[in-house]
Amino acid sequence: MQTIFQKLLENAMTYHDMPVFIYKIYYPCFTTTCSAAAAESINRHYTENALAAETHCRTVLYPQAVETARYIVDKKPPFNSYTFDSVYQVTYNQNCVTSLYFDSYTFMGGAHGATFRNSDTWDFSTGSRMALKDFYPHGASFTEYLFINIEQQIAERLKTTPGSYFDNYAQLLRDNFHPENYFLKPEGIVIYYQQYDIAPYSTGLPEFLIPFSRPE
Repeated sequence: MQTIFQKLLENAMTYHDMPVFIYKIYYPCFTTTCSAAAAESINRHYTENALAAETHCRTVLYPQAVETARYIVDKKPPFNSYTFDSVYQVTYNQNCVTSLYFDSYTFMGGAHGATFRNSDTWDFSTGSRMALKDFYPHGASFTEYLFINIEQQIAERLKTTPGSYFDNYAQLLRDNFHPENYFLKPEGIVIYYQQYDIAPYSTGLPEFLIPFSRPE
């Protein structure tokens, strides 16, 4: 079993005493009853990822914010601080398996920001990631099983929210499928897609729950 502690890197970076870029990077730290070495390796992974994200904020995103802010005279019009926020959600934590996802939101001006999601499912007895195919060891064509299931879910959603998915969603969900884009919940596997992959921005990041069962 894993116990999760939260860590945070944050800063409000200024230009001429004006806050122009603010970042908050949340990341987990684990202890486990399964393998201390595995927890150490996984913790190191997330620490390095958080530090890399912070470096990107400081060396790439902050200069972009300054480049825009320096044209504003006497704060007219007011400059809305650019932001980067990375948060995580643990969705499954039982025995030696933990699954979680990270949503990274970047706002660099414009009408709205953009969110990118990535996820991991860990075996804390070995320190290894678990792949989606690990849950379908006897299903060589498990991806088609997933696609059919997702198509059925989208068809049902479109009955109540027309236009919430692109017309050619059946092809797009296959073209934009990435097997690493999944996480576990107690009731099953969740397949997700990035913004704009299969649906307009207003739909967000589409998620599809596949109950734990072996495809025929």
